[in-house]
Amino acid sequence: MFQSERLELVGLRTIKPPWRTARSGLRLPALLFLCAAGACAAAMFAPGVAPAQDKGTLNPEPLPPLAHPDDPKNLAKEAFGRMMTPAAMPPRPIGSYAKGCLAGGAALPLTGPNWQVMRVSRNRNWGHPSLIAFLERLASQAPATGWRGLLLGDMSQPRGGPMLAGHASHQIGLDADIWLTPMPDRELSRQEREEMMATLVVGESRKEVEPKVWTPAHVALIKAAAQDPLVARIFINGAIKKALCRDAGSDRRWLHKVQPWYGHDWHFHVRLQCPPGEKECHGQPPRPLNEDCQTKDLDGWIELPKPGANPDAKPAPPPRPGPRVSELPAACRQVLKVP
Repeated sequence: MFQSERLELVGLRTIKPPWRTARSGLRLPALLFLCAAGACAAAMFAPGVAPAQDKGTLNPEPLPPLAHPDDPKNLAKEAFGRMMTPAAMPPRPIGSYAKGCLAGGAALPLTGPNWQVMRVSRNRNWGHPSLIAFLERLASQAPATGWRGLLLGDMSQPRGGPMLAGHASHQIGLDADIWLTPMPDRELSRQEREEMMATLVVGESRKEVEPKVWTPAHVALIKAAAQDPLVARIFINGAIKKALCRDAGSDRRWLHKVQPWYGHDWHFHVRLQCPPGEKECHGQPPRPLNEDCQTKDLDGWIELPKPGANPDAKPAPPPRPGPRVSELPAACRQVLKVP
């Protein structure tokens, strides 16, 4: 969910998996390509590790204020991670999915007729009004797909921007994570929303979905999301994309929007297009219209389990600090300043 999403900042027309070699791990041309695109560090993470689910907390503690909150040299994640309310401005997404912010953010209610927000303590149930409308629309369609309702993970922070932990994207209010676990037939308690874990859909071999978990309703829900005209792309585990290709049936026009991606084995990530007329919003080129269902296209996204712990393995590098406020679009400084 998290480490693999660092690669999402590569806003290219299509992204193929960085094919590995036994000796070097990555072919040099693929590695140089990703480095040139600004994702070199992300390209070198160990793809065999499936990012774990994180629990929330029942007692979130407020962060201490920044010594100089208006300093543009502050790390953007430190500034935006402290914003508990939206900017009182007309709604608009500013910048790109992985380098921007959100003005006039709207909150999705924590509980709706066909949805429940999970990990409430994160305060990440915010988005552009078009995202709120999409999620409410998809939730209303869920029962017809055989899915009782949506369990919703991270959207954006109240003012978007980089997060203290987690995603590299989700910064402009147009991304949302939807659990691949159907909503129970009751309202979950606050503790359940913070601690309940989503169901892993990928089997132990990591090559296929788990047949005891995978259902036609999974296909129908993802299809309903992909068919929405506002959806630009959906990120999903490679094994799940493989199952979608197998089970899609005769209507396959929506499959091109589904992009295999590392992680995403217990949720799928929906990304909307920039709303019409929003000139400060920088989207990605449309996905190619081909299905991407060939075995050669999918196998590189399959995350095989590690054969065993390597005692000589180097520890994972510390998280990258991310951009400073000054490195975001200039309009984001105003988003931080307004009440």
